[in-house]
Amino acid sequence: MKKLLSLLVVTMFVACTKANTKPSFTFKKAVGNGIAAKIGDIEITQKELNEGLESKLYEAEMKKFDIKFGKVQNLIIQKLMDADPNKKGLTNDQYRDKYITSSIKISNKQVAEFIKERKIPSQHVNDQLREKIVNYLKEGEMKKAVDSWLAKKTKSKNIEIFFEKPRRPVFNVQVGDSPYKGNKDAKVTIVEFSDFQCPYCSRATQVLKDIQKKYGSKVKIVFKQYPLPFHNQAKSAAVAALCANEQGMRKFWDMHDAMFADQSKLSKKDLKQTAKKIGLDQTKFDKCLDSNKYLAKVEAEIKEGSKVSVQSTPTFFVNGKQINGVQPNEVFFGLIDEELAK
Repeated sequence: MKKLLSLLVVTMFVACTKANTKPSFTFKKAVGNGIAAKIGDIEITQKELNEGLESKLYEAEMKKFDIKFGKVQNLIIQKLMDADPNKKGLTNDQYRDKYITSSIKISNKQVAEFIKERKIPSQHVNDQLREKIVNYLKEGEMKKAVDSWLAKKTKSKNIEIFFEKPRRPVFNVQVGDSPYKGNKDAKVTIVEFSDFQCPYCSRATQVLKDIQKKYGSKVKIVFKQYPLPFHNQAKSAAVAALCANEQGMRKFWDMHDAMFADQSKLSKKDLKQTAKKIGLDQTKFDKCLDSNKYLAKVEAEIKEGSKVSVQSTPTFFVNGKQINGVQPNEVFFGLIDEELAK
């Protein structure tokens, strides 16, 4: 009995001790005074809390928004289908297939164009892959058809949504003397923080070409260096690009295109070969690269990127509004159109 009592006392002591080692948090409704947390006279402001989290908070809010907006769209489509006399006796899918997407067919030409655009090696193309491509393209065409049907159905009515779309955070990104292409005084400036050894950054070059093709002189594209620490050749490639820029901004973009076209050739020896191919003053370039002349500038741009919440590459800022990663063209076009409409 004594042993049992002793064990209970020890157990209670241990349990109480563990409970007291955790801080006590009380969650309250915000009172609108800009305070996020408080303990005694110590206060944490909302500004302090949100600083550095702007992009993460926006992405989290957009996930929530997309879930709700997707559900709203589905409900609107369903209710409009149900209101159509032709719907009688049909499921939603049957109605869609009969009245909305019945004319959709994916041709061999479309499949071939997809393979060409995505640069899929011919040895990887087989019947199974072709079937997957057909299904992928069909899904896209079906979505377009449903959107078109919805637009016709609501042509004379405005669709009102009673919850707000999150706003992208806006950062003060300075262009400085960084290389650019396009109209110097364009209404829209796109700043890209990039890494020459990053495969996603290589893919981003096509997105930027599409933007230039669509908007021309309305857009200026600026390049800033953000070599990632785990890419062992990225910093020297960044220095090489700035060494090329020393001989003219056009030469910078020639070097930029060449390095992204073949990311297997980023050693110093290869960089010198590339410089020769694009017609740089070889002696001047070699001296610049070997001395790491622009390393300090590269490091400064890394710090600059970190200050505006760059955490991965590529990261873009469209008039200060951040876009992370290689997003579909429509994401960029939508944001550019918004800025041009101001």
